[in-house]
Amino acid sequence: MAIRLDHGSDELAEVHDINVTPFIDVMLVLLIIFMVAAPLATVDVPVDLPAANVAQQKRPDKPIYLTVKADLTLAVGDDPVTLGGLGAALDALTGANKDSRIFLRADRAVHYGDVMQVMNELRGNGYLKIALVALETREAK
Repeated sequence: MAIRLDHGSDELAEVHDINVTPFIDVMLVLLIIFMVAAPLATVDVPVDLPAANVAQQKRPDKPIYLTVKADLTLAVGDDPVTLGGLGAALDALTGANKDSRIFLRADRAVHYGDVMQVMNELRGNGYLKIALVALETREAK
């Protein structure tokens, strides 16, 4: 510690040093912000995801929509079908081409088990390319 013994004049002398106290305060606040924000910005499960470089598939000219309504009735396109007659209706539409993609739409009120029953029926008839259709929204609900 230094003690000033000369109390000479009462005039204020110019200080030619930089006042670093505000700079240190700003740095400490930024350090605290980054210490709090950095753990929140990281993902808890580290996963090394591969890059996808496949070309986008072209959309089918006439997609085949299978609809499960709220009352559990089925419709292929606009035509109503039963669960037992689903395979025959799809074979007639696709020309028995089992590689055709089936777009499955289900009402929001339909239970998951009922949708799985329809998917199992599709797989049992040989239709393995099933795409689930959802409504695109800009905001999550």
